[in-house]
Amino acid sequence: MSSQPRRSGGQILVDALRIHGADHAFCVPGESYLAVLDALVDAPIALTVCRQEGGAAMMADAYGKLTGRPGICLVTRGPGATNASAGVHVAHQDSTPMILLIGQVARGTTEREAFQEIDFRRMYGPLCKWVAQIDQAERIPEFMARAFRTATSGRPGPVVLALPEDMLTERVDATDTRPYEPARPYPDPDAMQRLRGELESAQRPLVIAGGSGWDARACADLRAFAEANALPVAASFRRQDLIDNRSPSYAGEAGIGVNPKLARRIGEADLLLVAGARLGEKTSSDYRLFDIPVPAQKLIHVHAGAEELGRVYQPDLAILAASGHFAAAARALAPVAEPRWRDWTAAAHADFQAWNAPVECPGAVQPAEIVGWLAGRLPEDAIVCNGAGNYSAWVQRFFRYRGFRTQLAPTSGSMGYGTPAAVAAKRIHPGRTVVGFAGDGCFMMTGQELATAVQYGLGVIFIVVNNGMYGTIRMHQEREYPGRVSGTALVNPDFAALARAYGAWGAAVERSADFAPAFEQALASAGPALIELRIDPEAISPTRTLSGLRRAAEDKRPGR
Repeated sequence: MSSQPRRSGGQILVDALRIHGADHAFCVPGESYLAVLDALVDAPIALTVCRQEGGAAMMADAYGKLTGRPGICLVTRGPGATNASAGVHVAHQDSTPMILLIGQVARGTTEREAFQEIDFRRMYGPLCKWVAQIDQAERIPEFMARAFRTATSGRPGPVVLALPEDMLTERVDATDTRPYEPARPYPDPDAMQRLRGELESAQRPLVIAGGSGWDARACADLRAFAEANALPVAASFRRQDLIDNRSPSYAGEAGIGVNPKLARRIGEADLLLVAGARLGEKTSSDYRLFDIPVPAQKLIHVHAGAEELGRVYQPDLAILAASGHFAAAARALAPVAEPRWRDWTAAAHADFQAWNAPVECPGAVQPAEIVGWLAGRLPEDAIVCNGAGNYSAWVQRFFRYRGFRTQLAPTSGSMGYGTPAAVAAKRIHPGRTVVGFAGDGCFMMTGQELATAVQYGLGVIFIVVNNGMYGTIRMHQEREYPGRVSGTALVNPDFAALARAYGAWGAAVERSADFAPAFEQALASAGPALIELRIDPEAISPTRTLSGLRRAAEDKRPGR
């Protein structure tokens, strides 16, 4: 630790960011934290200025996913903080390390409903691991060290700190801390031996990998463990990049629109090893895939957060461990001598390959064909981002992820995520190809971040799938209230022209055959580019049509 001359609270805060290894921050500026912005001028921390706080917070989430370190987001009080809550919710449900720093009203005006005043402890309490307000500048190092450690330890997640503007301008003596070290639990050796014993006696084992806390080495360890024991591995919802999809062990994604054969296989398993995943609503198919509270399958649940073990499903063996530490310990186990389930695993991978093959849908633009083409065209380290909406079903099902952190998508199901995530990904990894998918409704929620991509010269390729509606909601609407369309139709701009107005390259595609040349032109443009895919509204999902959903719903009506 070192003591320094008197510094402003803003300078102490930025020094703390630097000490704890922050190299990037995402912000929308505000007068409530000008002292922090001033201190950043001389700091070795890159600053990405965004166009809306929701986009900035989603970029910070993407940074946390890509690096494993807390994404830093700076916003102002009131509307800035409320806008940012969308990204904080993503980080909370996705278990992403993030620190949101909010400029706050001066200390002398609190509890008066001062201009843009909000009690952030009450507002953000349910959305983060810890929320606090720093009222004494000399305590900034203490709070920041705790924030970094809290965001990364156990189950990672967001931390929110409010910063009164007068505290940030105050000059005080403060003692800096050492760099933080996350507390990540190691698996109990006895529990690992029990795991191996359960494998020895299993007939139809299956692994579900998910959650956060992974890195490239942990993914390599997971794959080595699975392949050495001929184990099938399914990815939890939107964690498909945890194992190379070409691996003979890969069985597909347990998420929305799960392959029925994979769902059946999970039900037939006699041993489930769940590594890192919470077994939330989407991975468990709305809590129907496993019996509650005790699954029919023998369950070994591995998670870094003690509060998650037994939260919904009572495991036969609970292992408190960070994903990386568990994967390393699993790889070190002696493999099962002759796995009796090799054919079971081979069939699981074959089922995935069949499910991954393109299927035809109505219209001249075939999303499955386009996503399949991209899977063969993009480099292995390309980063593919998406938000939420029915368009994402094609990306989830037909793209093949080949390396860790080649997928950025919200397990929280937040629309608007893909565009800012793609901007952040290209800002962090300028040498990698980045493709950001968005639906028409999805893009319009955060599409202004295209201006951020233009400002920083980021060669992201945005693909906007336009069907003129909020497709997911329309799908549910037709199932429940067939033919009674309300609130789901959209009148959209010319997205390609909009991109050009921002200063990006833009084109519209109305036939599948035109996509490949448009994509090559987008790559050649070197800067931001947008391709609008105009798809038939009937193509509501890879396996459903709007009119088919309506007919099926009408046939179920009483008296029919």
